[in-house]
Amino acid sequence: MSVLKRVQQWATFARIWHIYDAAWQNPFESAAVIKKHLMGLYKPIYHPMNDCGDHVIVVNSAEIALPGDEWKKRVYFHHTGYPGGATWTLAWELHEKDPTMILKKAVYNSMDGNLQRRHTMQRLHIFPDANVPTDMLRNVSNQIRQLRAVPRRLDKYTEEEINQFPKIYDYPKDYILK
Repeated sequence: MSVLKRVQQWATFARIWHIYDAAWQNPFESAAVIKKHLMGLYKPIYHPMNDCGDHVIVVNSAEIALPGDEWKKRVYFHHTGYPGGATWTLAWELHEKDPTMILKKAVYNSMDGNLQRRHTMQRLHIFPDANVPTDMLRNVSNQIRQLRAVPRRLDKYTEEEINQFPKIYDYPKDYILK
């Protein structure tokens, strides 16, 4: 076997570290993309009982965006196992308690309920902000592209960019803005 073929074979079986920025992203659409990398669905050697998935680091999970009024209407169920231990938590309450939990549950539910799901979830590393340990960042070799573009906030534009923007209407000098 040639050296090139050995490297290709090693790269196919090796676990790659990916990073994904979840800021302003829908967690349920993001979960489908993250699942492909966690389970190794994009690899040619994939098989449902073959553990060939990669590590995925998700940053800025505190800044996810749910569509519409899902913050108020989406409910998460938990049961302690004891009689009367059922609880239903709204998405905004769960997000306040733990900003990583909504994305974690979305990825977990997007995977089929096979025997390796819990083991595969151990390779998912979610952080509520951009503070990631440096030993993890050293391993990252790929960035997963965001599904939608992140809009710029109005306070992030410079004064020069605001002045260059074409105006639709010029107010008279004696007009008072409220």
